[in-house]
Parts: sequence; C-alpha cells; structure tokens
Amino acid sequence: SRAGLKFSQYTGALPMAGRWMPGTLTNQITTKYLEPRLLIVTDPRTDSQALKEASYANIPVLALCDTDSPLENVDIAIPANNKGKESIALLYWLLAREVQYLRGTLNRATGWEVMVDSFFWRDPEELEQKEKDDQEQWAAPKPAEDWSAQPAGGDNWEAGATGDASWDAPAGGAAADDWSAPAAAAPAEGGNW
Repeated sequence: SRAGLKFSQYTGALPMAGRWMPGTLTNQITTKYLEPRLLIVTDPRTDSQALKEASYANIPVLALCDTDSPLENVDIAIPANNKGKESIALLYWLLAREVQYLRGTLNRATGWEVMVDSFFWRDPEELEQKEKDDQEQWAAPKPAEDWSAQPAGGDNWEAGATGDASWDAPAGGAAADDWSAPAAAAPAEGGNW
C-alpha cells in the first residue's frame, strides 16, 4: 500500500507491500530472507503468516488492530480502523511523524511539512472521473427559480393568520386547560376506574 511505502520512505524502513512470501523470516536459504528488528503489520488477520514467522524468530510485532483482529503473536496493538484507506494512511503518517520526533530529526515545536494526503492512495481513474463530474456540475447552467409563484400547497402567507392573532392567547382558545388552576375534584366513589 502507498501508506506503508511512504512510511518506509520517511523512516528508512524496508517495506514489504503485497503478498508475504512464506519463509521470509525463517528460511535462511531463500534470497528474500530478512532479520528485521521490528515488524509492523496493518491487519493481523490477513498477515497471519508474517505474525507466525515473527513469533518463531522472536521479532516484536506492532499491529494496527480493529475490534475483530486476533491478538495472537502481537506484542503492541494500536487500536484503530484498519479497513479504510484514509484511516490507514493517517495512522502511518502519525507513526512516521512520531519516529521522526523520537530520532530527533523533527522538532515537536514545529509542524511536519509532509501532508497526510501524500500517504493516501488514489486511483487515477477515480480522480479523473471526479474531476470530470465537478466540471460538468459547474458548467451546466441552473434554471432560474421563480420566487413569485405561489407555493404548491396553496398557502397564502399574505392573508394573515387564521384564528386569534394574539401570541399571548392560549393555544386551544378559551377551551384550553388552565394549568395554574387548582386540580379538579376527585371522582365520586365507584367512578370510572
């Protein structure tokens, strides 16, 4: 993913985006054999093979975990939404910024000039379609609205209010209940219970 690649660009980490080759951490004969000091996993459910190999090699694992993520072989779980591309990009941006802070290459008093948007992956076709839709929306003239026409309900606002025009009058007119009056007498014995 783009977020993982950008994270590795700014931190100097080795990215392993795409399919995990079994034996990467355990089979020393393969050409892709690695001995990392830390393994960062976006989704423990989909990267279960990498987690299993990291446990065999005693490599600490930091994982972005959702509510349904298994925590087997995960040393540090960061509770997060690991399904949405924007949330993953934001999390990797935050991790990269924190690594920069901890290394001392970035001062906490100043902001990081790298925008979060650079960690997002955007489909070029999707961007072109959105741009085309925006141009069509602004290019098409809107029909002029006729404010002098009467509303569909036939309401005549200039005719005035129907009924009592006083705002101080009770809502139901003279027949309305007076809440400040004393309570009515209790019904006689054997009343309507």
